[in-house]
Amino acid sequence: MNNYITGKMIKELREKQNLTQIELADIIGVSDKTISKWETGKGLPDISLIESLAKALKVSIIELMNGEYITNKNKSSNMLKSNFSVCPICGNIIHTMGENINSCCGINLPILDAEIENEKHTINCKIIENEYFISLEHEMTKEHYISFIAYITNNRCEIEKLYPEQNAEVRFSKKGTGIIYAYCNKDGLIKKYL
Repeated sequence: MNNYITGKMIKELREKQNLTQIELADIIGVSDKTISKWETGKGLPDISLIESLAKALKVSIIELMNGEYITNKNKSSNMLKSNFSVCPICGNIIHTMGENINSCCGINLPILDAEIENEKHTINCKIIENEYFISLEHEMTKEHYISFIAYITNNRCEIEKLYPEQNAEVRFSKKGTGIIYAYCNKDGLIKKYL
């Protein structure tokens, strides 16, 4: 993590929850003088208090540790506003909608910017019966491969995890127009509009 909890953030979040220093202190089991020290920058919360502090302030531990919190502006949860992050250590795929902070294996993950398909990465799409057959002509070695292919519509997200020993192809039930995403472990996220 790049930052530690700031006193300014604790104060903002406490006030947002309409809590006094005494009320917050009672919730997490410390004195109100301790809360005052944190908020004025004269001390920092002990690591053993982080979980209960985050819960009392109604934020995630990651948000609290990063010193910034996210307000959900995506109330309608349109799946076409999907974001992807991929952990470079374990390959974990994180799918979210709207603004967020992602972390895996102890590192903060950026939201991937998807590029439109190109000559190097062409996403082929055929309709077979009531399915989309999606394929890429891409090597599938342990060093260079397509990690996943996703099909996103306004109300649905399907993700198929791929592995080096298989072909870069999947089938999705046809559910209307949307976006196909494919993630290359070397070149990043690409997309194609259906």
